[in-house]
Amino acid sequence: MIRVLIVDDSLFIRTILRDLLKDSPDIEVVGTAVNGIDALGKISELKPDVVTLDIEMPRMGGLEVLEALREVRAKPKVIVLSTLTSKQADMTHRALRLGADDFMLKPRDVPNVRGIERELVQKIRNLVALPTIVRPPAVRLSEADIVVLIGSSAGGPPMLDALLSALPPDLPAAVVVTQHMPEGFTASLAERLSRISPLQVKETANGDTLQTGTVLVSKAGFHSVISRVVSGAGRNHGRVVHSTAPRMHAVRPAVDATFTSAAHVFGPRTVSVLLSGMGNDGGEGTLAVKTAGGTTMICAEEDCLVYGMARSALARNCVDQVAPLGSLAHEIARAVSRLEVNYV
Repeated sequence: MIRVLIVDDSLFIRTILRDLLKDSPDIEVVGTAVNGIDALGKISELKPDVVTLDIEMPRMGGLEVLEALREVRAKPKVIVLSTLTSKQADMTHRALRLGADDFMLKPRDVPNVRGIERELVQKIRNLVALPTIVRPPAVRLSEADIVVLIGSSAGGPPMLDALLSALPPDLPAAVVVTQHMPEGFTASLAERLSRISPLQVKETANGDTLQTGTVLVSKAGFHSVISRVVSGAGRNHGRVVHSTAPRMHAVRPAVDATFTSAAHVFGPRTVSVLLSGMGNDGGEGTLAVKTAGGTTMICAEEDCLVYGMARSALARNCVDQVAPLGSLAHEIARAVSRLEVNYV
């Protein structure tokens, strides 16, 4: 059993989270706490495996709890719960720097609260199951000849944990992740993924070059458009251009913007993957990758919280492979290996 302590000054949130977790056979809510002082006492007393932690609370907030836990030898894993404000985005990033293991956005209303159950359960399970990554010594980075594109939305972050932690450290390709997320929070996502992936992970900056063995997480508020860079050897490489063009599918960054632009640059040396997500974003981009001669994959429906994005690609008859989440990293590595052999 995974022992969970819920820490939040809101009785509503404490009650909802307890209700969401009670039906999971491998999770036990061992207690709740109303502020940081209460939380530290309960952590010492109840020895939870995982703590869900509110950031702003009376008497002692979540950041102070994390500071105190730095002195604790056998400390629990911590998931920070954050609301959708720029202040909370900054505090969430600080929380990860202070030792929080993951974060999750608090929904704004009751229907959305109920909708986070599967993602919360996945995050809790991931924290206890994912191995500690020992990153190999840094190697000299080079401009990538092959690109792997990953698109996701609702339900995507726990899947990114599983996928990126399983990719080989010597993957001879650049990876670009476009996850629908509010502005300010993709830096925290990149920070989180950098701890569990054997590859180097960072949020995109305008002008970033796509390099082998690195993962770029598209910065929220901008489309990550991949532009062409021609090397001295005449090969095409890619660079990220942040675009404030109108939202696509009501989002920015849009998966379609990244997939389509990257397909124009890398052509058949493109591998695209769609994970969980609502809506149609990613369908046109997957078609663009397929038309350019690239390899297209989607995750199997049973592993996705929402199947709208993947279904949008299926409707366009442009998907080469449907794979379970547990096999996707292997299939990506195999596809990249074939491209590496064939690319001259």
